Amino acid sequence: MKTVLRSDKIGKNFGGLRALDNIDLNINQGEIVAVIGPNGAGKTTLFNCITGMHEPTDGKIKVTPPEKTEVCVNGLKPNKITELGLARTFQNIRLFNKMTVLQNVMVGRHCRNKNTFLEAIIRNARFKREEKQTLEYSLHLLETFGLVEHRHQLAENLPYADQRRLEISRALATDPFLLLLDEPAAGMNPHETFELDQLILKIRDEKKISILLIEHDMKLVMRISDRIFVMNQGKNIADGSPQEIRNNETVIQAYLGVE
Repeated sequence: MKTVLRSDKIGKNFGGLRALDNIDLNINQGEIVAVIGPNGAGKTTLFNCITGMHEPTDGKIKVTPPEKTEVCVNGLKPNKITELGLARTFQNIRLFNKMTVLQNVMVGRHCRNKNTFLEAIIRNARFKREEKQTLEYSLHLLETFGLVEHRHQLAENLPYADQRRLEISRALATDPFLLLLDEPAAGMNPHETFELDQLILKIRDEKKISILLIEHDMKLVMRISDRIFVMNQGKNIADGSPQEIRNNETVIQAYLGVE
């Protein structure tokens, strides 16, 4: 099975704090991998290192885009990592609130356009063709996520669960091969969470995208994950199938809890 992301002994220091310590993580093509652990375990720091928001203090992070050779992403800017094919959402929703639902998705798509600045000014035939393709693809994503009827609403006026789905739609507009979701079920009720996990499975199965997610909702994690990666105090303490993690004594004591 092809590995799409590989981290080798990733470490991250913030002053005297060791936030990540020798993290080895592999994501295979078509996998859903959940990262779990108590607050402060280093999960979001790991995401930030993968997506270029932080540069690792030590170690290497390498990705393999479809039909391309492996690339080390250490030191690359977030926009360059997005262009390689990694996209993410955030624990705190980051939409363009004063833009419409449709405009939010179209903004995500523009990283795949080839227009030059001059073409955007003169609006030549290629610019118009790409704008039409961007519009059609954005509407397709909104249809997939059940948001197309809200396309002309401002993003800030959507219900909370719809804002979550819109943020995932915008991430998918960048055409990623690896999607990173940071607590996508945060703030959702059980019905909304169930709809979300069905949507994540649909993204993986229909779009053939690998998914790495941070999540505290253990029911969701156990339902959809192929593998679970457990962190505590900046270190990996376990990595295995949901059944293996459920029965792992170290994980139970550190995170899941005992009766």
